Amino acid sequence: MKSFTEVYRQLVVQLNCHMKRIRIFVMGVLLWASINCHAAQTARATLFCLSARFQRGVYHGLAGDITLDLSTINLENLGDPASPKNGELKPTDSDPDHSSGFVLYDSLLDEVVLIGRIDLNTPDVADVNDNGFDDFFEVSEAGSGASTGTYTSIINTGPVRATWSRAAGSKDGTYALEFGSGQTSLGTYQGTFEILEYVGPLNYTAGSNKVSGAVQLLQTGAADNVLAGPIEFTKEPTNRFDELILPHEVWTNASSQTFQISSDFYYFERDTRLKTNYYGSVDFKDGDLNTADTDYLYWVLSIDDVNDSDGDGIPDFSDDPGSGTVQRPTVLLSLGNSNLSFTISSTVGRTVEIQEITSLSQTNWATVSSFSPTNDPQVVTLSRPTEGTKFWRLRVQ
Repeated sequence: MKSFTEVYRQLVVQLNCHMKRIRIFVMGVLLWASINCHAAQTARATLFCLSARFQRGVYHGLAGDITLDLSTINLENLGDPASPKNGELKPTDSDPDHSSGFVLYDSLLDEVVLIGRIDLNTPDVADVNDNGFDDFFEVSEAGSGASTGTYTSIINTGPVRATWSRAAGSKDGTYALEFGSGQTSLGTYQGTFEILEYVGPLNYTAGSNKVSGAVQLLQTGAADNVLAGPIEFTKEPTNRFDELILPHEVWTNASSQTFQISSDFYYFERDTRLKTNYYGSVDFKDGDLNTADTDYLYWVLSIDDVNDSDGDGIPDFSDDPGSGTVQRPTVLLSLGNSNLSFTISSTVGRTVEIQEITSLSQTNWATVSSFSPTNDPQVVTLSRPTEGTKFWRLRVQ
């Protein structure tokens, strides 16, 4: 399905050279859209965190269970069982691509086995749905695979190997982390991890230099968690269709706690391959208000808008209001001794295709001419068939 509205006008001409006659049938407009201005519209917004949340892992050893906790807060007190830990594996700008503090704790002996830092990659990037985002952070897609990293402590350093498994449609998955290897292995710790994602409508009204609206985002798999509030983008003057700027905003959750976007502005781009998607980074001053310290800061906001009132291939989200009323196309056909002349009246600049086929019971229409009118009307000439029956139709988009 195309991402822009297609406007069809179909003209069918049957030419029978043996009987020397022409029969013309105008079959009408199959789909038509003509909008003078952009009213309130609705797009789909997806907000996902680049951190993964780890629940406690356990290694069942011969001498008893040892637990694993990750945390990016209270690092100075990681060894204290009573010290809060947030389970965050956060993104970095290096390789490995994620990191956290960790503590291994012997619950039987009630003592710390090891404490330090873990640097760990998530699975290799996969993009099965071809939307430009890593499937690992999209709940709708499966997030499985293996990865490697290292752990570092004041005692020693060693490798870490991870296996991940998360089914498509589930925000929760399982992990297995092996610290060390061979005779120096500290065990394999198994537990669950969570992907944080919010999805919902973005209601907007587009202006000539800005887009104003509001979001109502529900957490996937935990619909009681909500983020809602105003949102406004300004259009980049030199590239207003493909680049927008999101300034500082404040949203609230179901408990009326405030989530503040931390910076003054973020750049958003339109994916010119997918046409209908806009994306950009969003950093919160604090992405998890249930912990005492700031954490879960780094997110990505994706906006999908299939509204295209004037059918020009640019979604209404960033298009100019009243960006060109689409003219209803008309066509006249005249027969010459050796040619057929189509006199086409259509919006200048739109794509016009003349297609032909030998039988209306078939579906394999062949494009014999494709052009963007520079005049209104514009005459296109085709060679007159010498025998048989042919049908033509005109497609304007």
